[in-house]
Amino acid sequence: MSGRRARKKRSRRDLYLVAVLVAAVVIAGTAALLYHPQPGTPGSSSGAVKPMILYINQGNGAVNGTNFQSMLSFASSHGFNTIFFQVYREGVLLFNTAQLSTFVAQSHAAGMKVFFALYITNASQTIPTSIYPLHEDGINLDMSTLPLANQSTLLSTLQSGYNGTTAMTTTDLTLPLHPDILVLETYTSDIQDYSQYLQPGIVGSVGAFATTSYANYQQEYQYVLAHTDGVMVFDYAGLMKSGY
Repeated sequence: MSGRRARKKRSRRDLYLVAVLVAAVVIAGTAALLYHPQPGTPGSSSGAVKPMILYINQGNGAVNGTNFQSMLSFASSHGFNTIFFQVYREGVLLFNTAQLSTFVAQSHAAGMKVFFALYITNASQTIPTSIYPLHEDGINLDMSTLPLANQSTLLSTLQSGYNGTTAMTTTDLTLPLHPDILVLETYTSDIQDYSQYLQPGIVGSVGAFATTSYANYQQEYQYVLAHTDGVMVFDYAGLMKSGY
């Protein structure tokens, strides 16, 4: 009698251990599905969410304290998770540090990353170092019109003095510079024109102004997102104007 009871106890214990192991396998499998996006979702092979960037060009439509929040709402409703917010144009810092800090706080409260974009058109224009400690997620250099030597100097200056993520937007599809994020400006109505350049290691871009329809825009957006490390749309004012 005592022997049979002992065997029954071991049997129940064994069943309990099997149940625990099965539950652990199920939980692990569920976690893998949750944290590793399936093909076609906006995630890299490591499971990280790709940057879906909306560029705010102050030359096409001013965004400031009066409409920054509405811009964030637009970006969020259109699936963007990152803002390249132009704060510097042709040597002029458009906002003071208090305003910039407010923009950063509002972006983060909305679940957005925000990069300060610097539009530099002349080698005499310098990076405003006062923006470095304002807790933005990164700084983007927009300086395609400068000679390569000047671009290299400005990028080196940024990388040596700034602790955040560095980015560049460029029309030079073979640019030999290496910021943390390199965005190629691949604006066209036929994204296949740039297919040889759209690959991992860079972020491709779509110009709402260059597309012929919403369907054309969506097709290009999804192609770039699938084939590169992210996508940037230029720009907010143009996207609103198009009605996309």
